[in-house]
Amino acid sequence: MQFTIESRQLPTSSDGESKPTIIEATNPNDALIEFVRQNKSEVVSMATPANGRESIATVKKDDAVYLVRVYEA
Repeated sequence: MQFTIESRQLPTSSDGESKPTIIEATNPNDALIEFVRQNKSEVVSMATPANGRESIATVKKDDAVYLVRVYEA
């Protein structure tokens, strides 16, 4: 299954653009773990709502924090 992951730096950068990434995984949690591994970052928090909805996480990389959305592609 493919998941789209969009990350946006907090506070929102001046261009305000998100950076979409497609990750192959069996579920949103595994997709986020793979995204974090690829980007050499760490999960600060994650919220997973009911099935069929997007998961939201905050991820830290270096001195920046990102809002990350994970949803089926």
